Amino acid sequence: MQDSNPGTSKTLTLEGIRLHYREVGAGAPVLLLHGWGSSADSFKHLEKHLAPNFRVLSLDLPGFGASEPPLAAWALTDYVELVKGFMNKLDLVNPAVVGHSFGGRIAICLGAQGLLSKLILVSSAGVRPRRKPQYYIKVYSYKIAKYLLNFAPRKLRAVLLEKLQRRFGSSDYRNASPILRKTLVNVVNEDLSGLLPDIKVPTLLIWGENDSDTPLYQAKIMEQKIPDAGLVVLRNAGHYSFLDKPRDFNLIADHFLRN
Repeated sequence: MQDSNPGTSKTLTLEGIRLHYREVGAGAPVLLLHGWGSSADSFKHLEKHLAPNFRVLSLDLPGFGASEPPLAAWALTDYVELVKGFMNKLDLVNPAVVGHSFGGRIAICLGAQGLLSKLILVSSAGVRPRRKPQYYIKVYSYKIAKYLLNFAPRKLRAVLLEKLQRRFGSSDYRNASPILRKTLVNVVNEDLSGLLPDIKVPTLLIWGENDSDTPLYQAKIMEQKIPDAGLVVLRNAGHYSFLDKPRDFNLIADHFLRN
C-alpha cells in the first residue's frame, strides 16, 4: 500500500470483493459514505477541507466507483456488515461518519449499534416517504403489465420485461446492473425510523431546502427521533448540498466534527 498522502487511492479485499477507497490526512478518523449511484469522488472537496485535522477515508461502496459489485443481490445489512469489516480492517475505532442518501442508511445502522463517535446525515434516506396516489397507480400498473408478460411468447419476455422496467423504473433503477437493480429493490423502501432513537451520539442533519429526493420533512422526523440531533438547512441547495454549497457545508461539518 502507498503512504497516506492527500489523494492516495488504495484497495483491499473483503468478502471476496475488491474495494477502492481514499485516505487523506491524520488524526481522529472520519469515514465518508456516498449515496446510491455516486462514488467517493463526490466527497473530494470535503476530504480536502477536513484533511488538516482528521484522518479522512472515502469508500467506494460495492458496485460503485472503482469497487467491484456484489456477486449477488444484497440487502442493507450486507452493506452494513461490509462497512463494519472495513472499519475493523483499518482499525477505525468509533469513527465519525458522514453519510449521504443511501450512505446515510448505512450510517444510521452503524450509529444505532453504538459504533460511532459522531454522525452527520446528509439528505439521508431511511424514513418511509409519503406517497402520492400517482405512485400507487404507477406501481400497480407495472405489476399488471408484468403479469401480462406471462402470456407473451417466451422468447420475447426478457426483452419486453427490460422495456417495462425502463419505462416504470426510476433513473437509479434504469442505470443499474441487474444485480444492483435487485439490491435497490431490497433497500429502497426499508423504513429505519425505529432505529433512530437508538442513536446516542451527537448527530448533525444537513439538508438542502430544495431536496426533492429526500424532502425536508424527512429530516425533521429524524431530528425529532434522534435524541441528540440538530438540523441545518442550506438555502438554494438540493439533494447534493455539499456540492451545491460546498463552502457553507464544509465549514458547518468541520465545526461540528471539531467541537
